[in-house]
Amino acid sequence: MANLINIGLSGLSTSQAALTTTSNNISNVGTAGYSRQSTVSNAGALQSIGGAGYVGTGTTLAEVRRIYSSYLQNQVSSSTALDSEASTLSTNAATLDSLLSDTSTGITGVLSNFFKSLQTAAATPSDTASRQLLVTAASTLSNRFNSVASQISSSNTDINSQLTSLSDQVNTLSKSIASLNQQIVSMSGTGTPNSLMDSRDEAVRQLNELVGVTVQQRDGQYDVYLGTGQALVSGTTANSLTAQPSSSDPTQYGLTVNYASYSTEVTSVVSGGKMGGLLRYRDEVLQPAQNELGRLAIVVSDSINSQLGQGVDANGNFGSSLFSSANSDTAVAGRSQASAKNSAGSGNLGVTITNSSALTAYNYSVKFSDANTYTVTRSDGTAMGSHSLTEDPAPSIDGFTLALQGNALSAGDSFTVSPTRNGAGEIKTTMTDVSKLAFSGPLAATSSSGNSGTGSVTQPTLTTKLNVYDSTALAQAQNGIENGLPVKMVFGSASNGSQGYTLYNASGASIGSGTIIPNQTNTLNVSVPMLDDSGNPMLDANGTAMTATFQMSVSGSPAANDSYTVAFNSNGASDNRNATAVLGLQSSKTVGTTSGGGGVSMTGAYAKLVEDVGAKAAQASGDATATAAVLSSATESRDSVAGVNLDEEAADLVKFQQYYTASSQIIKTAQEVFSTLLNAL
Repeated sequence: MANLINIGLSGLSTSQAALTTTSNNISNVGTAGYSRQSTVSNAGALQSIGGAGYVGTGTTLAEVRRIYSSYLQNQVSSSTALDSEASTLSTNAATLDSLLSDTSTGITGVLSNFFKSLQTAAATPSDTASRQLLVTAASTLSNRFNSVASQISSSNTDINSQLTSLSDQVNTLSKSIASLNQQIVSMSGTGTPNSLMDSRDEAVRQLNELVGVTVQQRDGQYDVYLGTGQALVSGTTANSLTAQPSSSDPTQYGLTVNYASYSTEVTSVVSGGKMGGLLRYRDEVLQPAQNELGRLAIVVSDSINSQLGQGVDANGNFGSSLFSSANSDTAVAGRSQASAKNSAGSGNLGVTITNSSALTAYNYSVKFSDANTYTVTRSDGTAMGSHSLTEDPAPSIDGFTLALQGNALSAGDSFTVSPTRNGAGEIKTTMTDVSKLAFSGPLAATSSSGNSGTGSVTQPTLTTKLNVYDSTALAQAQNGIENGLPVKMVFGSASNGSQGYTLYNASGASIGSGTIIPNQTNTLNVSVPMLDDSGNPMLDANGTAMTATFQMSVSGSPAANDSYTVAFNSNGASDNRNATAVLGLQSSKTVGTTSGGGGVSMTGAYAKLVEDVGAKAAQASGDATATAAVLSSATESRDSVAGVNLDEEAADLVKFQQYYTASSQIIKTAQEVFSTLLNAL
């Protein structure tokens, strides 16, 4: 009789555990990371009844089993990391694409308006109103560069802030995983703590939303690793992840894992999650766009300024800058970032733009083997050679030179050089007096009234490059050129298919000669001495006589003694030759030119920037869509095994309720049998 009661009690106990487990499944249907559980029961021990054999003694609860697939869970975690990275990259790239491509926020419209204003001013060079409109358009252009640069800079600052915030979240989850490791190991001796194991897997999944990690199981504990094996969690120990200024570039934050006795920078090996997406966006989209935009701003300001310096303004002086100099003291110092590991008290590198058209949008790594010798490596991996700070002149590297600023350097010191990064933020419109816009050509050629041949000449173009940023040198050059002019070109008789000419200065002295081929277009490059106020040759720093060169074309067939005079164009208020030359920069290949040619125009360079960012944004969007589908598939596969199905659980609830009722009937039957025996006695 007692055996029958025990059998019923065992059934009640097992059914009750099954009902509890099923109820727990139902109540946790919305709990993130929860894995469905089920009960496993075994038959009780056998009891001998003599020669007739054995009878059962009921059932026992063997295990509350977690329905779980480590493979499917790992698929969900890794897919989560990929999806989080792709969506973060896509969102940020789309925002930058919108900024650059929108006509109300980008550069295209204001750059086009600037050249339209220049075209109007060139058509009426003496009109003060059109000159003022041009300066206003220039101010709008520089302000737009500044605005876009400010937003890009804010994006970089926001990335630094997000990396800091995400690092704190990573550390919280790492500590949680380490704590769960400890609890799971301590409780595993008396059973399987299913809910704690679910919590640990969910913490790993959430960690993959922040940064891609891999997990290795060791003695029932999870070891969690970043990148190429940098441990975030080792058993019950959590190592902190911090975001701090990078040792190579303090303006950009990097990631460091801090162990008990040392720290290691892991920025280059981090991938996956929001952090991986932010780092990819910064390295692959934001920084290249910032450098490219800065390069365009530098080319716009420098090429326009330089061409204006080749002309004469309404006051009869060589031109002034419309925009700020690309080589201000602040700009030169700000293009180089010293490594945090440099020797104490070491100086910095000044980066001077020498040829804006040759600039690239790359960054450069500069490493010193001693106090003067350095090697340069471009960020695309191109070695730019070994140089020395003592070289004179300083070697030009992709359009810029390096010079020491401050204290001497030491072997092992290194720098990150970004020649164009700040260009868009530093461009300013500096001209306030519109009469200083140099629209006129500096030289003018006139034919003598007595010429009888068919010869004709084009207006001369000054080919000697003047430094528009050095007002003292510019004034000296103008003085030297004016004193060296006018010059008269007198032709002799044609003979044997050629015709000679002689150049005479204002005193009638011969200063050169040459030949042309009659009835053809002949391009002449003419040099004239630059003279001081006393009529003596001007000398450069090396004691060499200075000359000015100009270019002009002669066509037709001049008669003997025909002459042409080239003089300084001090009264060319209605002349627009230099304004036309500045306008020509709109289509000239001034961006990214090399010694072998190539390059694109200003508008072409910006169009390419928008195209590149747009292509990256489109690719990122496609990747985000694909990874979202992969994550959805992985989640569905995991849930098909470990997820709670309410229909199944409701059916189990009815089934186990029936088991419970039947087991109670066994006890009731045993009670009735026992009562019958007592009554019989």
